[in-house]
Amino acid sequence: QVQLVESGGGAVQAGGSLNISCAASGSIDTITGMGWYRQAPGKQRELVATIKFGGSTTYADSVKGRFTLSRDNAKNTVYLQMNSLKPEDTAAYYCNLEGYRDYRRVYYWGQGTQVTVSS
Repeated sequence: QVQLVESGGGAVQAGGSLNISCAASGSIDTITGMGWYRQAPGKQRELVATIKFGGSTTYADSVKGRFTLSRDNAKNTVYLQMNSLKPEDTAAYYCNLEGYRDYRRVYYWGQGTQVTVSS
């Protein structure tokens, strides 16, 4: 099994910054990507940013230019730096990992960390 431990998050005023991180541990053969999704009350979970371990990074249009996703390969950790936060960024943020285990594609989710942006 793989465990995803999220940290960071919290409450901030509009225009502020937060950094959230996700560390992966456990048994997996290959990690092909990690990233963040978010879900606001009454809305569907949506992609925020993901990074493929082949190199490409994808951002939702709503966060481009404000959020930066980075990774530390040695620690199997990804970091999401969130700047110029807006009230509409308020949501539970979930870490996601995808990869292969025993030649099967696997997906794992973290428990979620809350980000609240006040106006």
